[in-house]
Amino acid sequence: MNIPETFFSVSEELRLFGLSCIFGALLGMCFDLFRAVRLIFRHNWLLTAVEDILFMGLYAVFLTAFASAAARGEMRFYYVVGNFVGFVLYLATVGSLFIRTAGKLFSAVKWIFRVATSPFRKCFALLRKKAEYQFVGTAKIIVKPLKKVKMLLLNIPLLLYNKKANNKRKNVDYLGKKD
Repeated sequence: MNIPETFFSVSEELRLFGLSCIFGALLGMCFDLFRAVRLIFRHNWLLTAVEDILFMGLYAVFLTAFASAAARGEMRFYYVVGNFVGFVLYLATVGSLFIRTAGKLFSAVKWIFRVATSPFRKCFALLRKKAEYQFVGTAKIIVKPLKKVKMLLLNIPLLLYNKKANNKRKNVDYLGKKD
């Protein structure tokens, strides 16, 4: 009868720890993609929280897959420690360099885009100023007569605004009735 091994040797545990450190660095790269998206598209705390929750969900799926594929389905605490060590080492070395480079690259592309589109933006600003003047003038012509017209309420006893309380109307002017 052949009994399968139910424990890992020290060399296997070291190999699994090293793999978890490497995969922690790969997780750091995935996290840098999230950070690069945050650099490009600025957004509020809610979307940042959603991205962080999504990342943690991806990490949970990864950790389960790692334990299933590499460690015969056994979950050990040192896998998480190895992931954390790899993640922190990546962020402290290559990750910070990546984010600085991505930030500078994004700033350069943004500056080039602003310089290339500045004539169009100036033209559109001039057109907007002229259209705003025209619109405001037209709106004043339309609104002035409407302000002069007074809308009279109907004096029909069955309407809600004509309901009487104790046969007295409180704070209601007779707008529909001419004196």
